[in-house]
Amino acid sequence: MENKNEDLIIKKTKQNTLAGCLIVLLVLAGIVSYFIYHFMFSMSNLPKGEFISKFDSPNKTYTIEIYRVDSGATTSYSIRGELVNNKSNKRKNIYWAYKIDKAIVEWESNYVVVINGERLDVRKDVYDWRRK
Repeated sequence: MENKNEDLIIKKTKQNTLAGCLIVLLVLAGIVSYFIYHFMFSMSNLPKGEFISKFDSPNKTYTIEIYRVDSGATTSYSIRGELVNNKSNKRKNIYWAYKIDKAIVEWESNYVVVINGERLDVRKDVYDWRRK
């Protein structure tokens, strides 16, 4: 009887150890995934770049600010388009293109802008060359 209890305790200890290891691995995988996304794919963590110009929407609610990013000798230029909501002063990146050093920007309406041929509704769309 005592032998059975010891076997049961050992079995439960092994199960708890396995479950604990699994939880630790899942947490570590989650942390690594977050950092990979944040530093490699997030639009919020792009380099600032050199200001080129800005373009106001027809009703002046939004402004697109264009920046040229030079990441060094081994990479090409990139263009970053930052949307500014002129009422709330909130900013967000909506355009990120690689191997481009100029931007052609035209507003089609108060909410739709075309940047280098990419048509974006500034309320919901973003263009990121890494996802195309």
